[in-house]
Amino acid sequence: MHLTCSEAYVVTGGSGAVQTLTASGYEVTPLVPGTVAWFTPGTIHRLVNEDDLRITVLMQNNGLPEAGDAVLTLPPEHLTDPETYAAATAIPVDAPEEEQERIARARRDLALEGYRALRDADGPEPLAAFHRAAAALVRPRLAEWRERWQRGARAAAAATGDQLDRLERGDPAHLSDALVRAEQPSAYGKFGMCGRLNVYKGTA
Repeated sequence: MHLTCSEAYVVTGGSGAVQTLTASGYEVTPLVPGTVAWFTPGTIHRLVNEDDLRITVLMQNNGLPEAGDAVLTLPPEHLTDPETYAAATAIPVDAPEEEQERIARARRDLALEGYRALRDADGPEPLAAFHRAAAALVRPRLAEWRERWQRGARAAAAATGDQLDRLERGDPAHLSDALVRAEQPSAYGKFGMCGRLNVYKGTA
């Protein structure tokens, strides 16, 4: 579950589903080529790969998801404080590949245990309790997140506002600063919050 970021899936191949849990209840959204599905912060989500599912994931807010914005649905005893949560979720970067995979699978299974309990709960309180625990877990990182947001998403929105102001004044000078960039990953297949990811400069 993300606390500040919306997430979107563009399905390019195969088939599957995304299971979601919000205060409105449990839903299953089928994923087939051409589907664009998205959800807002507070949505507990679980991807199910039924037949070679291929998706492009679009995330809001300049890398916040891999900076800790997402909190796994661990059972409550693992959500009591940042240290306890980290002990159940951290993957040592210097560990052998096999050990990293074992830890990633173990935390996935633990998150699935907590997810099932939330999905099958009677009444809204267990989900509300998870929301409170997740918010408390990330509180120590909010200053870092705010700085990342200010440098990234907020700065981009402010630049667009400045460009609109210029165009309104009949000043297209910023168009002469146009440029093209391309970048290749600096690392491939790193274990991220939701599986493996490729790493680009300046990202987690």
